[in-house]
Formats: sequence, structure tokens, C-alpha cells
Amino acid sequence: MDHSVQNLINIKNNINSKLEYLKINKCPNIIAVSKTFKLERIMPLIQYGHFDYGENKVQEAIEKWPEVKKDNPKIKLHMIGKLQTNKVKFAVKVFDYIHSVDSFKLAEKIATEQKKLNKNIKIFIQVNLANEIQKSGVNKKDLSDLVDCCKINHLNVLGLMCIPPLNTDLNVYFKEMQVLNKSYNFNDLSMGMSSDYLQATANSSTYLRIGSSIFGKRT
Repeated sequence: MDHSVQNLINIKNNINSKLEYLKINKCPNIIAVSKTFKLERIMPLIQYGHFDYGENKVQEAIEKWPEVKKDNPKIKLHMIGKLQTNKVKFAVKVFDYIHSVDSFKLAEKIATEQKKLNKNIKIFIQVNLANEIQKSGVNKKDLSDLVDCCKINHLNVLGLMCIPPLNTDLNVYFKEMQVLNKSYNFNDLSMGMSSDYLQATANSSTYLRIGSSIFGKRT
């Protein structure tokens, strides 16, 4: 068995054990973060039957995925990196989900471009709760206005997304995100990566973005 497939199975077993312990019935979706990995590394997972993949660069996604998606229509591609407005018209052609909406300008641009293609992109709003300068995401104080902007532009917002700060109590951060997500009556929450996916699962994350624990370390 391919090592990436075995890693995915192990992760699913870990998640199921956590859910059983917490008596939680809803199992999160696993996005296999395939950025920088070539298709030959990804194909065993597709053949195994895994269909959610994450990329953080539009150009890389365009080069890798269109033909594969055509041959495997169940595949859903997730944009998990920062998206610049000048790349939106290309992004909406290849991605099914965008997890990194963080500004009015970006929301409006996505609305304009997806209308041209008669496409309905699933959206997560990225929140920067710790107000870290080096990270993208809308500040908490501006979140309500951005949510309203997305609604006005008829974007299909599933929920909030976050990347937690380093060297912090992740449970505190994840719990705040969970409460914030519920306050907007969103059903989905995008948080949790290779190092913290079990903590995110315990805090109601429904989309986990896992890369190195599936594919191995990037060179």
C-alpha cells in the first residue's frame, strides 16, 4: 500500500478514536494538502477514493489539476492560501472552495468572476484572531462587515477559517473560533493541520487541512 494512503488511513483512525471518546457523531472532511507535490505522488490517494485536495498557489493548481478533475469529477479542489484579486478569474475556474476570503475587495471580485462562469464557489472567511501582522485574515472587529458584504454579493459562505498562532494554547484559540462561528450560524469550520488536527476536531472543525502527515515533509 502506498505510504500516503496508509498515512491517511491512520489519520482517519485517530480521528474516529477521538470522536468516539468525545461522543461526537459528525466526522470532519480531510483536505489532503497537495501543494508542491507532483501528481504521481497524489494519484494513489485518488485511486484509493480520496477526493478533497488543497493548493495554495493558483498557477500550480492550473498546471496540475484541470485534466485530472476532468477524469475524476468527484474531486473537489480547495484554495487554502492567500488569494490575490488579480488571480481570482483564474482561481474560480479550477477551485471549488476558497478558504481564504479576507477582504471586501476579494469577496466582490469572486462574486463578479463566478457569475461570469455561472459557478457557485464555496467560501470560508479567514479570521486573524491574534492580529498577527505576518498572517492574512480579517480582524475580528471587521468580521461582521465582511460577512454582510459576502451576503450582499450572494457568496456561498460555509463558515470561518483560521491558522492558529504558534506557541499558544491552541484549545483556547480553537474554542474562540468555534463560538465565533456559531454566532453567525455557520455550519462549517475550517481549522486544523498536521500538528493540531485532533484538537481542531475536538472543537467542531469540519474541514481539516492536512499535508505533511499524509504526503511527508516537503523538500
